[in-house]
Amino acid sequence: MRPPGLTAGPTADDPPVGRWWRHPAVCDPRSMDDQPSPEHRRPDGVTDATVEAVGKLSAALDHVEDARGHLYAFHRLMGSAESTFEEAEELVREAGHDDVADAMDRDVLGQNPLPGMWSFQMVEAFDDGFYARAKGLHQRALDELMDGQRHVFEAEMKELRRTRGREGHEAKPADVEGDPEYDG
Repeated sequence: MRPPGLTAGPTADDPPVGRWWRHPAVCDPRSMDDQPSPEHRRPDGVTDATVEAVGKLSAALDHVEDARGHLYAFHRLMGSAESTFEEAEELVREAGHDDVADAMDRDVLGQNPLPGMWSFQMVEAFDDGFYARAKGLHQRALDELMDGQRHVFEAEMKELRRTRGREGHEAKPADVEGDPEYDG
């Protein structure tokens, strides 16, 4: 979001995105040694609106990634359920309840959880369909609108909220003592 009264997009000399721009505690990170990595800096000419929009698109993809993780968990749970049903069917049969064991074998074991699909097919359909389209659109937005830069919105938010010089508030991993890149 642009601060009230700002009508034009930022230049390379403007401070980072957000309504905190004019807050006295916010320093321009580009004028300090303690800066984010170049791959997390706003490309020249990219507006606040674009940074915010691509940030929102990235957040949407994060939700899709979470959903995908749940789908994979479902897949794993269904595989475990199938194995456990097999063990249960055997135990029920050994306990002398052939009618129940026969029903388990007929109505549950090997059945499709959804019409025509086992869980691996659901995962494949999701990965090859919606997930691939959403991930591709996100990458297209990064490439076309942000010069391929990822997490610019988050990096600028971090710059606005961290305290320079304070332990645990470093700009990047290489700024932490004990990091081989930092300690050289």
